[in-house]
Amino acid sequence: MLPRYAVGTSDAPATEASVAPPDLLPADDEPSDTSAITRCCDDQLNRPCNALSEWEGLDPAYGVDGEEVRWHVDSDGFRLPTEAEWEYACRAGSTGPQYGPLAEIAWTSADGVSAPQPVGGKLPNLNGLFDTLGNVWEWCWDFLDTERYDDYRVFRGGGFADDAWSVRAGTRRGGGPRMTHDDVGFRVARGGFDAVDAAQGWSAAFDAERAAGGDPRPPGWTPRR
Repeated sequence: MLPRYAVGTSDAPATEASVAPPDLLPADDEPSDTSAITRCCDDQLNRPCNALSEWEGLDPAYGVDGEEVRWHVDSDGFRLPTEAEWEYACRAGSTGPQYGPLAEIAWTSADGVSAPQPVGGKLPNLNGLFDTLGNVWEWCWDFLDTERYDDYRVFRGGGFADDAWSVRAGTRRGGGPRMTHDDVGFRVARGGFDAVDAAQGWSAAFDAERAAGGDPRPPGWTPRR
């Protein structure tokens, strides 16, 4: 489930065959606060998600032990979407890099704004979701690349300061859990999976395998660590 309006800020292509459609909040459940809140980092993502879950009487999605955060995949609580969930919800059945004319659907550098804009000022996609492209990048649960970037998680969607090339459904960016960004935020999802440490498009086993290394390296490749 991805709400239509709510976006808080700090943020393999999905197909209809691989990802179930999002269960959108009905119009009368939409949050009244449509502002974008910036400069969030890791603790400011999982703890509010858990608090919101508890408020709604749901099982918290995240277990927090010091610096370690674990997603209880079978939980029905609020959480970050996986990359696959995010992209499926963003594309809303479209196959191009954007789901509509960019000037009509997304805040980008072409608008000349210097900060995130109130959510809902541009047209939504066919899922009824606003600002999945532009305005702020959005955190996803997936790691960017555990071998190259260690604990960096993925941002998707592009932001208000980005050119059109970056504001595409398939563009990826990332950052570490203690970083703060003026153009990165998050959109909560809800729903569990009947699996162990695996969900749509993501698995802990793949992250561990990738972190162990051993894949062919492109010319000039060096690890961040």
